[in-house]
Amino acid sequence: MGRYIARRLGQGLVVIFGVTIFVFVITRLIGDPVKFMLPLSATPEQREARRSAMGLNDSILTQFVRFLGDLLRLDLGESTYVRGHSALSVVFDYLPRTIQLVALGMLFAVVFSIPLGVLASRKPGGITDRVLTTLSLIGLSMPQFFLGFMLLIAFTVKLHWFETGPGPWTSNLVLPAVCLALPAIGRLSIVVRSSMIDEMNTQYVKVAKAKGMTQRRIMGVHALRNAGIPYVTLLGWELIRALAGYTVVVESVFNWPGLGFMAKTAIKNQDFYLIQAIVFVIAVIVVLLNIVIDIAYKVLDPRVDLQ
Repeated sequence: MGRYIARRLGQGLVVIFGVTIFVFVITRLIGDPVKFMLPLSATPEQREARRSAMGLNDSILTQFVRFLGDLLRLDLGESTYVRGHSALSVVFDYLPRTIQLVALGMLFAVVFSIPLGVLASRKPGGITDRVLTTLSLIGLSMPQFFLGFMLLIAFTVKLHWFETGPGPWTSNLVLPAVCLALPAIGRLSIVVRSSMIDEMNTQYVKVAKAKGMTQRRIMGVHALRNAGIPYVTLLGWELIRALAGYTVVVESVFNWPGLGFMAKTAIKNQDFYLIQAIVFVIAVIVVLLNIVIDIAYKVLDPRVDLQ
């Protein structure tokens, strides 16, 4: 296990390095942050002086070598949008809000998807199965931004049950977490349903039934655990997608001040250093999550061989 984790960490470092370099090249080719840093009244000479001070007039190769040296020291530069703060410090200021949102959203997804999937699998093709499957397909097919606006209109504008933006998590975090969770519930419940149907048709389940074991015990103790690997795989994918993409949409719709909201702001203002820092931190989190998911496979099924 230790050798496997060490090898995966080594592979993860390569991935993180490659992703960070890719973002460095793209940001240098498509934007000019100076035009957002200086007022409209700034003269061309002032803009040119700022570019020189930031090293943006150097060749891409020179900037790249300087960037590598800074990266080894975990110095990703100073944010040009949040003045006076390093890019990494800005990321760590906003990251806890995103972690709160994703954690609560995935908690909702797990709490609801497993019972719904198990319930649908008890009588495949029955009314309950068809209703739950239809609702799941509707939930996962609905665009996240549209779902967010519908939730806002229903529960904030009409009913006044929730607020938006920063504030107490009990009132401001629930609605964006629900928006993040609903599509995941749809996908996860379908996986639970399919996996449970397959497990209930296996030979060991037939033997357990013949021995007089109740269906509830068979499904809850044996079949559900054996169906856990595909579920954990998709749950990990949902968690990664939420961190690396969906939070940008959800946080923007609900005005939640997390890392996704800041990523959109950094792109809008062409803040090279902040974009690089966000991608770097997210890449590290994704690599670590993938390793944790692989270890979870071993916990769920000792037969899994981590090579």
